[in-house]
Amino acid sequence: MSEFKNVTAVKEATIYFDGKVTSRALIFPDGSKKTLGIMFPGEYEFNTAEREIMEILSGELKVLVSAAEGWKTITGGNQFEVPANSKFQLKVLTVVDYCCSYLS
Repeated sequence: MSEFKNVTAVKEATIYFDGKVTSRALIFPDGSKKTLGIMFPGEYEFNTAEREIMEILSGELKVLVSAAEGWKTITGGNQFEVPANSKFQLKVLTVVDYCCSYLS
């Protein structure tokens, strides 16, 4: 899906890591939430409250969700999932355009 219809867009961006990662929230009529954002090359660690699906629209990164599974390379057109109440690490190799879906 290349666009979302009938959503509320939150104007203010969430900015992480001195501006190297940014996102803007979209709220859907059913109350669900997604964020759209950009990540510049670098290494980052995030914590989750909810289960997340990170869809990589373009770019390339390596992700570590669990030490047992190790680092995985993710490129544009692919996605990965992160469990609720956990953390994950990223090594962003090129500028990444992403869409994150939050699942209850």
